[in-house]
Amino acid sequence: MEPRLVVVSGTRKGTVIGLNDGEMTVGRDASNGFCISEDAVSREHCIIKSSAGIYRILDFNSRNGTFVNGIPVREKVLQHGNTIRLGSTVLVFLNEENETKASTGPTEQVGDEPVPGRTLILSPSDRRLGADIELPNLGTMVRDLNVFLKISTRINTINKTDLLQREFLELMFEVTPAARGFVVLGAGAEEARTVTALRRNGAKGQPDELNSQLVNRALWGQETLVNESESDGFGEAALVLCVPLSTSNKTLGVLYLVAPPKGRFEENHVNVVNAVAGIFTVALANATLLESLEGENSRLRNEIELEHSLIGESAAMNKVLQFVARVAPSDSTVLITGESGTGKEVVARAIHQSSQRKRCPFVAINCAAITESLLESELFGHERGAFTGATEMKKGRLEVANTGTVFLDEIGEMPLSLQAKLLRVLQNREFERVGSTRPLKVDVRFLAATNRNLQEAIKTGGFRPDLYYRLNVVSLPLPPLREHPEDIPLLAMYFAAQYSAKCKRPLKGFSAEARTLLTSYPWPGNVRELENAVERAVVLGIGDTIVPEDLPESLLESEAEETSGSEYHKSLNALKKQMIVEAVQRSGGVITEAAKLLGIHPKYLHRLIRNLNIKKLIACDARA
Repeated sequence: MEPRLVVVSGTRKGTVIGLNDGEMTVGRDASNGFCISEDAVSREHCIIKSSAGIYRILDFNSRNGTFVNGIPVREKVLQHGNTIRLGSTVLVFLNEENETKASTGPTEQVGDEPVPGRTLILSPSDRRLGADIELPNLGTMVRDLNVFLKISTRINTINKTDLLQREFLELMFEVTPAARGFVVLGAGAEEARTVTALRRNGAKGQPDELNSQLVNRALWGQETLVNESESDGFGEAALVLCVPLSTSNKTLGVLYLVAPPKGRFEENHVNVVNAVAGIFTVALANATLLESLEGENSRLRNEIELEHSLIGESAAMNKVLQFVARVAPSDSTVLITGESGTGKEVVARAIHQSSQRKRCPFVAINCAAITESLLESELFGHERGAFTGATEMKKGRLEVANTGTVFLDEIGEMPLSLQAKLLRVLQNREFERVGSTRPLKVDVRFLAATNRNLQEAIKTGGFRPDLYYRLNVVSLPLPPLREHPEDIPLLAMYFAAQYSAKCKRPLKGFSAEARTLLTSYPWPGNVRELENAVERAVVLGIGDTIVPEDLPESLLESEAEETSGSEYHKSLNALKKQMIVEAVQRSGGVITEAAKLLGIHPKYLHRLIRNLNIKKLIACDARA
């Protein structure tokens, strides 16, 4: 017999729609294959497709949904006897030969005039489908209404996601026979998932007690799974109700309920859970957004309160700022590492300015710039007559910095003899002036910085391991500028504004070619080299815009092939390459001889070869 749909309830009750291979749309609009003139039905509500004798119904994201056997679906394969509800219209899908015949009165086919005398033949199994269209009993309605009242009054007053999930699961135990419940958040394949698990008796469940395959099916198919079988971990078969938690534009996760042994979920359970899950999902999305905004607000408040002169908006610089915000309130010793010119002292000052000691002295000591004989006196001070030239008592930097912060720059260059004395200060916060035997107490916070690998220095005996461990309480490695080039334009504009004000030279900014050169250069000297380059451009430039000609020659020579610098500099670099290659060839690969032929110093020629990246071209024997 021909597959067909029979309307058993609604405005078109008694209509029979024959289904052929192909597809038929259903909706309120007259252009559909089957038109249902009902406000609860969308203009294009759903479509029924057939392929190789298999019929499938797909919902068009309709306003009120498509229900098969009382369960909302997005897509489902139809079986003989399935009921389909669209608004208040109920249809039955028939696809088998009938066993008995019963007249149901006149019927009509879609797209044709009514056929007089045609009857609908229903099998006994078909006739029982009328039982699906009954009103729930009064007790069930009161219970479900009570749950809706609870969820609207209780859930919407909770703004913490963990409490909200627990409250929702407790409500699910009131309206379903579920023995265990889970809220699984995280819908993406690579998204980290969190699981809130609860048992009916109020005990906390275990997240690994759910079947992840069923969770994935519900997420990826966006379909409610009803009475699917799983193993509950104790060898007993259990039935699962799995409902996607979706808003209008995003899926947050799934609700996963497990029936007790020999129990199952009925249609009224599925209907109320689907309805309540929609309310919960909106409340959960709002609570998640609120927590996110509160966290962002807290972070922004910390950044506002954070006093610093660090420039940059990259992920690397944000990480540095977050570190400074966390470590500044404490008195812990901080070891700042990084290449020369990355801004270690700027970070140290930011930590001090954001700490409780910000109104107290900040004393910076460059351990590499002071000779060994004077460094001890600089640190600890000296008494009158302690050594030749000590005509009066002098306070050391540590004493001057009392209650404040001491920044030991280039700590890796400190002599071993002073490292032992500094270790005592770090341990006991006391020291003696040179030429004195009276210990002095000091209350300072220590910050240290180095561009050396102190662990390697320990292996070679150049640095004390005990001092390293005292200094390395908290470590902050600063990224080189080449690792966050997106900050170069901000830094360049900052330095340009700073030096244009000093030089009283009005500037509009950088030309496109100059910006390209700045961002493509590797900056081996990091921020310090960038600052010097911008200062030079401001001092030597003549226009109101910084152009490539204003920048140092090293930037022009190292211009990459893919950059869009001016044609003048491209041609100039090409000429330099040609002259160097020819000179090296004429000199037989001897750099010093090639430098004489070019009339330049050999070191400058080495730099040109490196900047112009022509080592492979010349393949020379770099003999000095």
